[in-house]
Amino acid sequence: MSVLRCEVKSMKLMTPQVYRVELTPSAPVVFYAGQYLQVVMGENDKRPFSIASMPADQNRLELHIGVAEDNPYSTEVVELMQTEGEIKVEAPLGSAHYRAASERAMVLVAGGTGFSYVWSILQHHLSSTDPRHVVLYWGARQLNDLYLHEQLEQMQRMHENFSYRPVLESPPAEWEHSRGLVHHAVLGDFANLEALDIYVAGRFEMVRVVRDEFIQRGLPENQLYGDALSFI
Repeated sequence: MSVLRCEVKSMKLMTPQVYRVELTPSAPVVFYAGQYLQVVMGENDKRPFSIASMPADQNRLELHIGVAEDNPYSTEVVELMQTEGEIKVEAPLGSAHYRAASERAMVLVAGGTGFSYVWSILQHHLSSTDPRHVVLYWGARQLNDLYLHEQLEQMQRMHENFSYRPVLESPPAEWEHSRGLVHHAVLGDFANLEALDIYVAGRFEMVRVVRDEFIQRGLPENQLYGDALSFI
């Protein structure tokens, strides 16, 4: 892990509540897909965000940051970036990264901006020569919360070993995909989880439910990956 200064290269709203932030670190960052960084707000105030970019690009760090009036934790980070134009980060961190040596099929489960964690893993996997199949389940409340929905549909058409399964709690009337909670869609598709590697990210409450229900369904605990699991 290193402590680095990062220039805020760009900040773009992908939805009214989600920023895509591009950082240029003061030195190359060597990391695994699925790791995270911490924005240093103060000596005892460090806030984690998944690195959404690919490990191949060591001179660029991408973050997806959700903001809301009732969420100062993230909003204050965005305000600091906008005001200062640079931030200090600790990177890389986390042990729930992509397991390239595994031969098991992969399932990626994301809620909201937890997508940034699986986005790095997905891009890295599909850019490799690894033929393992990967299924992405991305759950959100409404369609416009799936801020890369069309790009993922296009990627699914391009890659035979990739399946995209969007899940909405409040879908439009014409919605043809899964409805409800994202982990229920996974359990509906897989009668047996024992042969899978599952990567999960989202709110702690969601990750806790995923852990408990997936292990009850037969998933070995050491085949479930997510840094939130260390805190719940």
